[in-house]
Order: sequence, then structure tokens, then C-alpha cells
Amino acid sequence: MLPSSSPETGRDPWADDAPTGDAAPRGGPAVGEDGSRRRGPRRLRRGGAARRGDDGVDADPEEETEPPVEVRRDLSLAVGGFAALLGFGLVVGAQTAGPGHRLPFALVVLAVQVLYVSAWVVAAAPPATLVVVVAAVAAAVGADLLAVQSDTARLFPLTWVALGGVAVAVLGQLVRRVDRARVTDSLRTTAGIVLGAVALASLLVLVRHPAGTQAITVCFTAATVALTVARVTDAFAAWPRLAPQVPRGASGVVGGAMVGTLVSALLGSYLVLPFTPTRAALIGLVAAVTAVLADLAAGYAEAGRLMAGEPPTMWVVRHMQGPLAGVALAAPTAYLMSRLVL
Repeated sequence: MLPSSSPETGRDPWADDAPTGDAAPRGGPAVGEDGSRRRGPRRLRRGGAARRGDDGVDADPEEETEPPVEVRRDLSLAVGGFAALLGFGLVVGAQTAGPGHRLPFALVVLAVQVLYVSAWVVAAAPPATLVVVVAAVAAAVGADLLAVQSDTARLFPLTWVALGGVAVAVLGQLVRRVDRARVTDSLRTTAGIVLGAVALASLLVLVRHPAGTQAITVCFTAATVALTVARVTDAFAAWPRLAPQVPRGASGVVGGAMVGTLVSALLGSYLVLPFTPTRAALIGLVAAVTAVLADLAAGYAEAGRLMAGEPPTMWVVRHMQGPLAGVALAAPTAYLMSRLVL
């Protein structure tokens, strides 16, 4: 039996169900009676209502940009002063490390190692904090003793101490279930804390070589000048900004590395052989670039933690970790460059 039109609606049951008039076909744009194309529903901007133009028509949404982090002049100058004092202490301490008198310099290096571990643990807040602190400090002390008392002054044995410290720290984090889920995310941070503390012990190995004291003087003078100049430049001209979330400028990073290299070349002209201005400039260039890049990387790491929603730590500790990272990474760099160039 064929269906007939409904007497109530007068609608042909065989007719298409497609909408007419102002309605839009499924999958296509809405078309009015005059054939004009209509807009779809308004899209909302992130965190607010849809933006409308002067003619009342919805405008295309735009990404909202946050203002860049303000560069605090007094803070940049204070961090530059801290970097200068840190490098000056290591350079002066190296002058006292003669044959049979390595203990004073070892105590200076140990103080910097403890300061490095404390600053980075408080700033990064890795899981099982106490275990990481104990493992890092124990690895630093073991590396110092090995560097001072070993028969031959070599850097390679320190790597085993560093790997052992990282293994102990990670195993300590795996013991507690509450920390176990964060081990993968914090592995890089934990390794950086332990390796940075052990890396400073390479200064005790370098000072035992014939030209080691002079190499420390050249490299750490260049690194200290680079860190200080970079921070002072940021205080007055942090331009161009490397990232809106990081209060650092490219002019300070590049200018610091250049001035540090120049100072190392001047030192090379006053030192005795095997140093020459060219060799000193080459060693100082690598040390200065390494220091300023490590300092800059610490700033990016801190900005990443803040953007991830982690609560900020003590402001003193946050701004100490950059120069400490630069000094820690410059230590093995000084050893390797002195062995390659001298």
C-alpha cells in the first residue's frame, strides 16, 4: 500500500527531509533566502567572549600574548656581583694549591659544591629531596678525595663516582611509591645535580698538572668576566629578548662571551709558556661561552617550571643557580681545553 500525504500536515511522505529556507544542509554552510552565506556559531577566545568588530560582525580570534617578564635592574646587578665573587674565590683558591698544600683549595671547591647542590635542590625540588642531597654531597666528597689523593691526576675516574651518585639518587627515589611516578620526569634534574657537583672536582685534578693553576686562572677569569658582563648588560640593555618568559637579552650573552675572551687573551700575553695570547684566547673563549650558555639554560629551566604551574621557590636560590651552573660546567671544560691546547 502506497503512503499518501498526511491530512494533518499536507506533507508528502516521499519528499526529501532536507531543510529549506534558512536552514543549512548537513555538512555545508548556511545559506539565506537571498543566497548570501551565513557565518557559523561564534567562536570564543581563550578566557573570554567572542571579539566583535565595529560593524557588529564577529572578527577572527587572535592569540592573547602575555607581556614579557620585567627585567629588574637591581637583581641583575646583584647576580652579576655574586658571579664575580664566586669566580674570584675559585681563582684565588687555586693560587694556594701548591704541592702538599691542596687542602685549602679542596675546601673552597667543597664549599662551592655544597652551595651548588643546595641551590639546585631547592629550586628544582626533585622527588626524595633528602636522598638526592645525600647522594650528591657524598659523590662530591668522594670525587674530591679521589682527585686529591690518587696517584695520577686523571679525570676519567671521577665519572664512575658521578654515575654511582646518580644511581643511588634514582634508586632512592624508586623506593617510595609517591616519588616513583615522578622519577622519569625528574631524571634529568637529578642527574644534573649530581653531575654538576662532581664536575667541580675536576679543578682539583687540573691544579695538579704543571700548567693547571695558570689554566684555571685563564679559564675562570674569562668565565667570571663573561657571566658578570652578561648580567650587568641585562640590567641596562636586555635586548633583543631571547624569550618573553626569560629576563635575558642576546646582547648580554654575546657581549659577555666576547669580553671574557678578550680578557683571557690579555692574560695570555703576561703568562709564561706554554701560554700565548692565541692559546689563552682559545681556551678562554670556550670557557666563557660554556659559562654564559649554562647560566642562560638555568634561566630557561626556571621559566619552564613556572609555566608548568610549579610554585616559585626562594628568590635568592632561583637567581643563584645560573652562575653556579656556569661555574660547574666551566670546570671540566677548563680541564679538557688545557689538555687539548697546552
